Amino acid sequence: MRFSSDQLVSFCAALFRAADVPARHAETTARRLVEADQRGRTGHGLIRAAPYLQRLRAGGIDPRAEPAVRRETPVSAQVDGANGLGQVAMTLATEVAVAKAAANGVAVVGTVNSNHAGAAGLYPAMVAGHGLVGLYLAVANANGMPPWGGTTPLLGPNPLAIAIPTEWGPPFVLDIATTAASHGTIKVARQAGTPLPPGWVVDADGQPITDPDRADDGFLVPIGGYKGSGLTIAIGLLAGVLGGAAFAHEVLDHRLDPRTPTNTGQLLIAFRADLFRPMGDVLAELTRHLELLRSSGSRDGSPLRLPGDEAARQVAESARAGVDVPTAVLDALNTEAERAGIPPLGKDEK
Repeated sequence: MRFSSDQLVSFCAALFRAADVPARHAETTARRLVEADQRGRTGHGLIRAAPYLQRLRAGGIDPRAEPAVRRETPVSAQVDGANGLGQVAMTLATEVAVAKAAANGVAVVGTVNSNHAGAAGLYPAMVAGHGLVGLYLAVANANGMPPWGGTTPLLGPNPLAIAIPTEWGPPFVLDIATTAASHGTIKVARQAGTPLPPGWVVDADGQPITDPDRADDGFLVPIGGYKGSGLTIAIGLLAGVLGGAAFAHEVLDHRLDPRTPTNTGQLLIAFRADLFRPMGDVLAELTRHLELLRSSGSRDGSPLRLPGDEAARQVAESARAGVDVPTAVLDALNTEAERAGIPPLGKDEK
């Protein structure tokens, strides 16, 4: 079923308000979840609402938390999420980074005591909307992969996202996990009853696991072999250890323990695109190079798709036709609505 983004944000925000989340934080969280679905990042969209609500009720997330800047310089800040909703902490961190980078050229903003913040690409894309370059790193909220050559799963699919503005058209937005598939992508496959492609998850002997219900019995596979494993560690050190957030042995699987704070860490770097030459020149050159890549030739003669292009297409499609909500996600949302005494979603579908 398809719904307008405003309808979904309003409905999802009402669910969070019913869980004692202040209205402004409920709206922020709901909007970030819907934006993830609009961009096609369904593993980090509304599918996450019910688990967040469960953690709020169990005490794992503080619904009344107020994130705040604890340490800062003209070009840096640390946002203490106070164990509140991750989207709220990261939205504040993004706003701080944009303001500091616009004024001083560059900004590095980290979070501590945060929580799962959804689709990685959302935050650098917000930065790019201000004519800035954005880089986002985060420590995943569940481990599932050993260090290269190891047997103990101490690493997660730590995400990396980079957004670069352009003169016109969509920004370049790379949004990847450092494993072949994230926990969210596997959750979508499990909900849909779709087999996992070989190469996403392997057992202790390195044999593929394709049953999504057995994914947690095996190990996630890093992108690029040992290179992906090393990148995962680097992200964990930068987004986690530098700011005092959890990493490796300290990471809590938020899927299994709804009561204990996760102390999630994220890192956002923003800098002005005109640090080295005039903005008009650099944006024109960025756009020209991306267009040359798109038109450089393909097997079927169509333009090549670059990172960020499909997300932009899906955002436009969702604005035209509504956001598609899978039946299983809709059922989970309506179960939460019934619990909260909120009218169910689905009567005014587009």
